[in-house]
Amino acid sequence: MDTNDAGLGSRLAAYLSGMGPSWVAGAVAAGPATIASLVTAGALFGYQLLWVVVLSAGAGALTQYLAMRLGLLTERGIVAVVEDHLGEWWAWLLVADAVIAAGVAQLVIMKTVATVSSTVTGVDARIWGVVWALVLAVGLAGRGYRFLEVAAKTIVALVIVAFVASLFVVPIDPGAAVAGLVPSVPSGGALVAAGILGGAVHITLITMHSYTMRSRGWTRDDYSLAAFDVGASMLVAFGVYSLAIFLVTASVLTSADLSTVGAAQALGPLVGPSAKWLFLLGLWGAAVSTLGGNTIVPPFLLADKLGWGTTIDDSRYRGLLVAAALLSAPGAFIGGAVLGQLVLVLALGTVGTPFAIAIVLYLLNSDAVPDRNSTLANVGGVALLLVTGTLAANFVRSQVAGGIGPLSGVVLAFAAALALAMLVLLAKFVREEVVAA
Repeated sequence: MDTNDAGLGSRLAAYLSGMGPSWVAGAVAAGPATIASLVTAGALFGYQLLWVVVLSAGAGALTQYLAMRLGLLTERGIVAVVEDHLGEWWAWLLVADAVIAAGVAQLVIMKTVATVSSTVTGVDARIWGVVWALVLAVGLAGRGYRFLEVAAKTIVALVIVAFVASLFVVPIDPGAAVAGLVPSVPSGGALVAAGILGGAVHITLITMHSYTMRSRGWTRDDYSLAAFDVGASMLVAFGVYSLAIFLVTASVLTSADLSTVGAAQALGPLVGPSAKWLFLLGLWGAAVSTLGGNTIVPPFLLADKLGWGTTIDDSRYRGLLVAAALLSAPGAFIGGAVLGQLVLVLALGTVGTPFAIAIVLYLLNSDAVPDRNSTLANVGGVALLLVTGTLAANFVRSQVAGGIGPLSGVVLAFAAALALAMLVLLAKFVREEVVAA
């Protein structure tokens, strides 16, 4: 064997065994909310939104790459970097943005986990909500980040296998699928498109990355491994996961009036029990892995803002983990159809995501990092900002169009505050560049 080939093989093996932080983000992205958006898109519009599914994988990988750069080049948590270079008010705004998005998502994700657990076992979903909350509290507070990372990598891999296997028992229309790669948004598809993209490009994924890398002890010397980690988890694994789910539902389902569990059950009489159980088990694994990954986001950000440690060695951080885990239990008691709630959660997260992207881009082009962003990275980042901003604006417009109620009013106020903050940030950046010139 050629020496170069042997060296490349050894390096690849080391990268594969060393992966981790981005897989935790991938576990959150590859969750029931994303499944709900994909099921809705496929059932309502067939293959028409396939281009959004493909775009989401690339956009998700680029977003995590930018977040990875900031975390490695500063070797600090994002909240501390924001506070040092922008100020305390900006840090609190970022914390509030992420905690609101993660907190709302946590309740609906727990509802999904409990519902699927009940469907599989026959035990009441509310009991499962309490059980899973206790499992989270004991597992995360007792074992810490490494427990979560190992679980995320294992479960996500199994989930992908389950959904890819379901492709072999469902008839796919190749011609219609290719036509779906042509960008177009059918009437009523804006919210669903925002949900699909929101699963891959989300404020929780952006803000958590610097902390998961710190938990692994990664530094600037691990840049290549970290980049490989992002590509393998978000571009490849998450991309395959999304494509498999979308193609299955677009090929078979004809009604979006389903819960995520209902979508799995509907596959049984249509294409056989094997498809039903593969989809159901995949959903269960995705929900469990997402619940764990999402739980750690608020404790990471709050602990960093308060100057506490972000590992279980600090009892205050461990207390935040336990609180976040136990406070997710009420999600199992929420009524209503979970499918629409999951799509809404992702779309709501999309409102807060442009602000997080703007913060990351600002810091990567400031003296916060030793090496500023390349032109290509900046172009990609601005494109992400424009796409997520447009989707967020469409979502807010759709909420307000139905009349200003409690929910739409909160969404509108939240979006307006973040939009104003981004304008201020842009003006600050322009002023600093003019002075520097």
